[in-house]
Amino acid sequence: MVLISLIKFFIIIIPVLLSVAILTLAERKVMAAIQARRGPNVVGYGILQPLADGLKLFIKELIIPLKANKYLFLIAPILFLSLSFSLWSVIPFESHVLASPNLAVLVFLTFSSLSVYGILLGGWASNSRYAFLGALRSASQMISYELVLGLLILLVCINANTFNLIDIVNTQRSVWFIFPLIALFPLFITAILAETNRTPFDLPEAEAELVAGYSVEFSSAPFAFYFIAEYCNLIVWSHIIVILFFGGWLPFSLFSYLPGIFFFSLKSFSILFGFCWIRASFPRYRWDQLMVLAWRIYLPIVLSANLFLIGVQILLLVTNIPEIIHIPELLPQHIQSFPEMQFIPLTTTNSVLTENSTICDDICGFFGKGDALLEGLNKVRIVKIILGDV
Repeated sequence: MVLISLIKFFIIIIPVLLSVAILTLAERKVMAAIQARRGPNVVGYGILQPLADGLKLFIKELIIPLKANKYLFLIAPILFLSLSFSLWSVIPFESHVLASPNLAVLVFLTFSSLSVYGILLGGWASNSRYAFLGALRSASQMISYELVLGLLILLVCINANTFNLIDIVNTQRSVWFIFPLIALFPLFITAILAETNRTPFDLPEAEAELVAGYSVEFSSAPFAFYFIAEYCNLIVWSHIIVILFFGGWLPFSLFSYLPGIFFFSLKSFSILFGFCWIRASFPRYRWDQLMVLAWRIYLPIVLSANLFLIGVQILLLVTNIPEIIHIPELLPQHIQSFPEMQFIPLTTTNSVLTENSTICDDICGFFGKGDALLEGLNKVRIVKIILGDV
């Protein structure tokens, strides 16, 4: 079982590493086209440039600062890269996913929030003021915009009524969530740019102020790990955007004969192209502007949107509770074997079917743990359960 999980893991990670290499080349080409340059065009006509860059990084000498914490200095980039790879365990590709998808959104947000420790440890262990300031900037920036991202993702989960990413995609068969949430989509894109330290929010790596930020003392493989993890995070967030807002792998109506992975890749590539375009077009924000944007503008807007949507959902739930719940074939077969219990008035939760506690437990177990749902229904009106024909 462990061997199968490892095989699945490498089946995902190897294409991810190849995607990182392709993205670095594509980003340099896109930025060169926007800025009227040629971009990489020497090593294999530019195609082998990512391979040459990776080989150069890994054969460089590993230099550890004299007064640095050697163990944390080496562990931090490995931790950051490992957490970045862990995000892919819950990303579905059509119906295929490595881990259990039921709470995929919560698991994804957990791994994403933990990745700040890799940056914070790397900056602190370097024993450099520039690295430590960059790490502090990154920690405060990521924590601030994780709140915004989490609340925006919660809006999508409330609309889809699930934390399962596969179910969120299937919910968009009639309409993509980008249309009802179009006003909040720019906030989501901005928060992702800040979360992944991308231009115009790459303040932890502001070379004019902090040389290279938290990674200034890193070289060779540890620096490559940070580099790969940043681009890996960018790709995984592009996939999350496609899953939450653009219907995932669902095909366009005119091209439904094509496989779903084609549409998934096409949508993700379009999002990544937009990220590259933004990097080449916008100047860097100031630090105070970034914090004001998160705490004074974005967070109140997103909180208000969540409260409004939750209020609408509660109002619809209260007004649409039926007087009769019809469940003819959903209950277990042994419950349906009691025709004399066909109509059961529920006036209180603790006195339901006192003559037969087994039936009472089964019915309560069917609706949910305990009597929470039954109690909520009885507070509104008397409910009848129709078991149907036996």
